[in-house]
Amino acid sequence: MNIHALLHEAQTSLATMLSPSEAKFETHILLQHALGVNRAWLITHQNDALQPNPHAVFEALLNRRLKGEPIAYILGSREFYGLKLKVTPDTLIPRSDTEVLVDAVLAKIPHDQPCKILDLGTGSGAIALAIAKQCPQTLVTALDVSQTALNIASENAQNLNIPNVHFLLSNWYVNLNHEKFDVIVSNPPYIEQDDTHLQQGDLRFEPQSALVSGESGLHDILQIIKNAPQYLNPCGWLMLEHGYNQANSVADFLIQSGFNEISHVLDLAGIERVTIGCYKQACYLATSLT
Repeated sequence: MNIHALLHEAQTSLATMLSPSEAKFETHILLQHALGVNRAWLITHQNDALQPNPHAVFEALLNRRLKGEPIAYILGSREFYGLKLKVTPDTLIPRSDTEVLVDAVLAKIPHDQPCKILDLGTGSGAIALAIAKQCPQTLVTALDVSQTALNIASENAQNLNIPNVHFLLSNWYVNLNHEKFDVIVSNPPYIEQDDTHLQQGDLRFEPQSALVSGESGLHDILQIIKNAPQYLNPCGWLMLEHGYNQANSVADFLIQSGFNEISHVLDLAGIERVTIGCYKQACYLATSLT
């Protein structure tokens, strides 16, 4: 069987669970991975016969995908903000919607002077590394409760040659020793524990501890907001990704904890996905003491 026929057959199989365009894209990606080639090579060798060994490797990859396993875990990587990141089932899969959270941070921080940023629940390091790469003068502390996740994030930092990120094992703020930051950013767990989406698609394979946050989905977000003021510099910002229907609740939590200048950022589908606030109480206090 030549490459063209194999791709057509695989696309037909994947089209039972994906759209035709997605099936075509993923089939090509899987075969490129099996052969260790790029898309241009695949296109120009459509009539070549596939040797038994790479054919067997491709079939194994395809069968994993047909069983629902996320393609990011099959390939072992996912691109985020132009960075190729290693991912495993011990980390969440970075998603393009989360790039708007990085954009929100970059819009608020100075690009010509040092700035201290805290990334809570860093996982693969996607958010921390994207910010650190775009702004080399920043000092980013990226923490996670999972040592396995931190090892992956640290490996990503080394592979990408991004030195301005410090990784810390911590359950939220516990091991920070009251260090202060200009921005705290997080994509925390925010899915309700009985949400049916947890049994669908990629979520079935991702670490539940990084997805689920109590009955309402807001337990971790509330803890982050309540404790953020003591870790923020005057006029510091807190920026949180959250569920599609949680923007108002997150805004209310921020207001109750003394935050001002509350605003929302839309994701690629036009949904309020990120909510941000500035801790002006600390700013006013700092002004009154000078």
